[in-house]
Amino acid sequence: MPILAAEPDRYPANLLDCSSACTSQSWWVLHTKPRQEKSLARFLHAAGLHYYLPLLTRRHRVRGRSMTAQVPLFMGYVFLSGDSEQRITALSSNRIVQTLIAPHSIRLTHDLRQIDTLITSGGVITPESQLVPGDAVEISSGPLSGLTGTIVRSATARRFVVTVDFIQRGASVLLDDHTLAPVRDRASPFEERSRRKYTEVQFSQWR
Repeated sequence: MPILAAEPDRYPANLLDCSSACTSQSWWVLHTKPRQEKSLARFLHAAGLHYYLPLLTRRHRVRGRSMTAQVPLFMGYVFLSGDSEQRITALSSNRIVQTLIAPHSIRLTHDLRQIDTLITSGGVITPESQLVPGDAVEISSGPLSGLTGTIVRSATARRFVVTVDFIQRGASVLLDDHTLAPVRDRASPFEERSRRKYTEVQFSQWR
């Protein structure tokens, strides 16, 4: 089975490690032109800019041959860690429609680290573009131990969903034998309403 060469999904390799990510650098969400996520990532890598592009491995058939390729988890999004000058350098790629700075870099770093853990777990990951309410839980054992997210139930299965709140996107995996515990330190109803209102205002800027 031909396998297309893997491309770096981040630069540097330790970008999401707390020792390097929990810094004063800002996160920028880069909204790309259609099908330009990987091209933009190559540009950022060549320019030495810090970025993260979550990728999934997918199999498909081309002219009767089975191929394995990497596709973006979040279509149209690349995450840049840097300052305003590095943002301007990224814009010079001519592959970006719009940029938006994340107001809470530590929170976004946490969300991206959870997404990265989910991807590297080896499970079958499903992109989630329409987030729905669910029970807040934490996985307390197994390879995903420590991840927090929500449980979404359907008629046939339960999915564990990890979200990137700032872009209102997420990724999910089918539950099997993971041990779940409820998240008890939930925000107050007022804090939840304020967070949702703030997210809706920020997200509306993309439309």
